[in-house]
Amino acid sequence: MKPSSVICLQSIITAMTLLAAVCMPSGFCLAVDAEKTIETIIAGVEKRYNVAGFTADFDQESILKAMAVTDMASGTVMVRQPDMMRWEYLAPDPQTIITDGNDLWVYRPQENQVLVGKAPALFGDGKGAGFISDIKTVRQRFQVSLETSADPHLYRLRMIPNQSSPDIMSVILDVSKASFDLRRIVTTNVYGDETRITFNNLRFDAQPPSMFRFDVPEGADVIQMNP
Repeated sequence: MKPSSVICLQSIITAMTLLAAVCMPSGFCLAVDAEKTIETIIAGVEKRYNVAGFTADFDQESILKAMAVTDMASGTVMVRQPDMMRWEYLAPDPQTIITDGNDLWVYRPQENQVLVGKAPALFGDGKGAGFISDIKTVRQRFQVSLETSADPHLYRLRMIPNQSSPDIMSVILDVSKASFDLRRIVTTNVYGDETRITFNNLRFDAQPPSMFRFDVPEGADVIQMNP
């Protein structure tokens, strides 16, 4: 090999080495920065919601992709940690979903009907935004990645459950950068259907445990949802 060829080859090797030294740490740093941001967001949300309970107003949009149907609803949600929730749907039709973490009641006053079951069947593994009743389960149940939000005031996290199920394939959390309030939750099932819940008017007030039990009205039809 000619000396000039050796010099040329060495130059190429040196250039490739320098390029690798520049590119690899850069990509690594981006990954590290993302992990730090995710940790900051989750820690911020955990600290923000490290309370006995809270109440918020909500607007819900349910999209059935196959049928091209969108349903709208709104109401108030009460949470007492851990695992207690009361979803009061006010529009378009009144309905109350109550759980004490074990038992579940769905009361439809216009039909004088109560559906009775077990909470894990509806809220287990993050279904139905159930993880808001114990925020710390996010670390245990989901793989979390950072996405870019269209709103500069919000962080956006995509969460993939460790144990997939037809009911929940992914969850998106939109989190306030200023306060770490949960602003929006979007859940997607295996069929591509989405449930979008937007929270407003957050109040940190712990309702008594009695608010998360339900006495079936006399004469109401009782339907068992699961064993």
